Amino acid sequence: MIRVLLVDDQALIRGGFRALLEAEDDIEVVAEAVNGEQAVARALEHLPDVALVDIQMPVMDGIEATRRIAADERLSGVHVVILTNYGLDEYVFNALKAGACGFLVKDTEPADLLQGVRVAARGDALLSPGITRRLIGEYVARRPEPAPTGLDVLTNREREVAALVARGLSNDEIAAHMVISPTTAKTHVSRAMTKLRARDRAQLVVFAYESGLVTPRRGGMGMDHQRPGPA
Repeated sequence: MIRVLLVDDQALIRGGFRALLEAEDDIEVVAEAVNGEQAVARALEHLPDVALVDIQMPVMDGIEATRRIAADERLSGVHVVILTNYGLDEYVFNALKAGACGFLVKDTEPADLLQGVRVAARGDALLSPGITRRLIGEYVARRPEPAPTGLDVLTNREREVAALVARGLSNDEIAAHMVISPTTAKTHVSRAMTKLRARDRAQLVVFAYESGLVTPRRGGMGMDHQRPGPA
């Protein structure tokens, strides 16, 4: 059973999501919250698998709530999915950086919402290659200089893997690209995440973009890779 926490200051939104989610045999809504402060408290009380969190709320917004949940070791099993009305924007990027595993637009199709909850519960990131390219083109590329993220702790192989994750490749696709086994690819991804203290693949994507390991081409329609540094 996937345990879900709903966080939104609008009762109508929460009610609609609750009705949709609880119609499924494998999903249970264990709690609701009307702001970020309540979200953190409810997460500690109920330890949900997935927290669906609105960005803009009173008292404490969804970004700060996400940051606090991600920073609390007691909540390491809680996967935050950001709910937004606006699609990709600076708020979504900052939420991913804070520790969210992905995001869903509120007017998404019911089947996509349910799939998103299940994907998040597995610990996977809700970032498709198309979303990744838009993330680069619309926000990350505006930054004049890469931000330091400590990528020097990675080996050449781990840097290459991180760049491929940032392009949206799965472990199997990374394995085929690098001519290694899927198990080895998964190991490289896990080691890169551990060294960078990335909560999940979504944060690894953010680190790769912010550091300049992956950079957008003009127009944001593709990516260029920096050459790996010393192992």
